[in-house]
Amino acid sequence: MKYDVVIIGSGLGGLQCAYVLSKNGYNVCVLERSHVLGGCLQSFKRGGKTFDTGFHYVGGLDEGQHLNLLFNYFGLMDLPWVKLDENCDDVIIDGKTYHIMTGHEQYIESLAQQFPHEKENLKTYVGFLKNVGDHIFDSFDIHNLDKFYSESLFAQSAKQFLNDTIKDPVLRDVLAGTSLKMELTENLPLYTFAQINDSFIRSAWRIDGGGSLVADCLAKSIKAMGGTIRTKAEVYDMTETNGCISSISLASGEVIECANVISDAHPAHTLSLIHNSNVLRNSFRSRINNLDNTYGTFTANISLKENCLEYQNKNLFIYQNADLWTYEAKSNTDRLLVSFYKPKDSKYCNSIDLLTPMSWEETLPWADKPMGKRGESYVEMKRNKTEQCIELADRYIPGLAAAVDKSWTSTPLSYKTYTNTINGSSYGIRKDFSRSMFTILAPTTPIRNLFLTGQNLNLHGILGVSMTTLFTCACLLGMDKVQDELKLKTYKA
Repeated sequence: MKYDVVIIGSGLGGLQCAYVLSKNGYNVCVLERSHVLGGCLQSFKRGGKTFDTGFHYVGGLDEGQHLNLLFNYFGLMDLPWVKLDENCDDVIIDGKTYHIMTGHEQYIESLAQQFPHEKENLKTYVGFLKNVGDHIFDSFDIHNLDKFYSESLFAQSAKQFLNDTIKDPVLRDVLAGTSLKMELTENLPLYTFAQINDSFIRSAWRIDGGGSLVADCLAKSIKAMGGTIRTKAEVYDMTETNGCISSISLASGEVIECANVISDAHPAHTLSLIHNSNVLRNSFRSRINNLDNTYGTFTANISLKENCLEYQNKNLFIYQNADLWTYEAKSNTDRLLVSFYKPKDSKYCNSIDLLTPMSWEETLPWADKPMGKRGESYVEMKRNKTEQCIELADRYIPGLAAAVDKSWTSTPLSYKTYTNTINGSSYGIRKDFSRSMFTILAPTTPIRNLFLTGQNLNLHGILGVSMTTLFTCACLLGMDKVQDELKLKTYKA
């Protein structure tokens, strides 16, 4: 059978592309190498409790907000979303706690109580973020993306903006403190920083039951619209004919014919599947292969003893003697995101996740060994890192250490194994404001019918990937059709 579109990978971007195109009459087939859909949306059970792989909370899901508009279109608003408290995050820096509020005005007023001398600068900062969010869909012109990336906030420095806007260095750290959901570096583009942070200022939500609910809901809708989804279908090769991909070969030997291909896999992995090409130049392959990737994440999934630790309907971002804008492997964990899982009919929490950055280099002693055969040294490393995470969190969540029952862990090696991300990267290709045209990718490729999607292109995260999906689908449907379908032309923040 020949498909109109074959989609490689069932992460959020792949499933959303399949949804949009199936809805518009395309005969779509999604190929997933794993036995489980969802990529970083995957959830799993340990000890009878559900844990998430990469999905922990989202922003902008309230009525009339950006993600609400998109998720309404994708049929995802009926899932069990849990709105976080107005005090949605606490940033803790060297023992002092700063409350982060949702709502632009509340955000300003709360921080101005601790930094009264910076109130006017806070207004300027929040006003800027809000303006970015208010115009989030204004850039939807597929024909002018190069100009947008080279001349927009993608080509400006997030750190420099903070330094220019906020004079108090402690407040600068507080404002950047919720950014463990992105990689803070000297070269982080201002647009990335502003769009993500504004989204969570508008509203913050987690899901009751795990991120797999999102993947499963999309998959159900795709199948209902006639789409095909196959697991355990690893792509081995893409055959190029006259400058287009004509067929896809699976590792099983099966050959699938196609008119178009969308890859949700890392661009470097995508290109590695094209063994012979008259179109792809070595310079293009080299450019993609040499792009840096963001660091990965070490996660300790903690199962708690019953009735020992009260649930908190917010997140904690903890820093101890940490340089927020630089991550270096150290003997001790110096930063941490604490994410709670909502309990059923109880004030006590049953499980939490502790997450801290981890570079690929830290896993190199075991990188060439298969899962389950990495030896006692790997187990010991994970045990030590888990103990460090628990010890740091216990300083600000009294009783946590005593409440721990069991724990399970994942490293960048785990991400690479289960989601096939390059070097176990958490946020895809590292974007650089000083090289925006090289590090931010368009969905088109030199092969006319091969398109890219997902977090590696321009923006990561649930909102970023959802927007990238629309850019990718516009390559086939046209941007006017995409805008009309989602009513983006009439959207008002």
